[in-house]
Amino acid sequence: MSKKKKFYVVWSGLNPGIYPSWDACQAQIKGVKGAVYKSFDSKEEAERAYASPAYEYMKKKKAGTPTFTLDTLPPVVERYALAVDAACSGNPGPMEYRGVYLGDGKEIFHFGPVHGTNNIGEFLAIVHALAMLDKQGLKMTIYSDSRTAISWVRKKCCKTQLDRTDETEELFQLIERAEAWLKSHRVTIPIVKWETEQWGEIPADFGRK
Repeated sequence: MSKKKKFYVVWSGLNPGIYPSWDACQAQIKGVKGAVYKSFDSKEEAERAYASPAYEYMKKKKAGTPTFTLDTLPPVVERYALAVDAACSGNPGPMEYRGVYLGDGKEIFHFGPVHGTNNIGEFLAIVHALAMLDKQGLKMTIYSDSRTAISWVRKKCCKTQLDRTDETEELFQLIERAEAWLKSHRVTIPIVKWETEQWGEIPADFGRK
């Protein structure tokens, strides 16, 4: 039985495009740092994918329901961007965070809950987004409504006052991993403060206020 033919989309490589074989695709990505590519079962699927942002085809959790529409975003906000946010029931308390792609409003990643604080969640969400984009070789603006978390990321240090206990040990291990990633990578992706008073709630908001 012959192997099913696949088509390969190269979003970032020597010559971005659609290729009819793995050998042809490989020639465009070999030795290219941060190459972005994916295989598809039909030419039609590949054509649709190539006409869309590569980000939409990242491996992610089951897509959530869009929390907004493009026409509700202020004109100054980039669409090819991520918004991140955290929620905490009590401070400290059960904390979770997530990232939403502004191109379609879908949830790209979600983590938690773990025992923590809102600021720590915001910090981890930004680093999660940075690491994911770096791994995929993509570059897009990250929006956060936490001035504190943005400051911590720029200083490569989570300056929390939360005590390290058995209850928070898992969280502190995540913090250490995030700080280590920041110290070992040069961050060039723009991290922009989401101006809630002017633009409304950030699209990644959990809606629990």
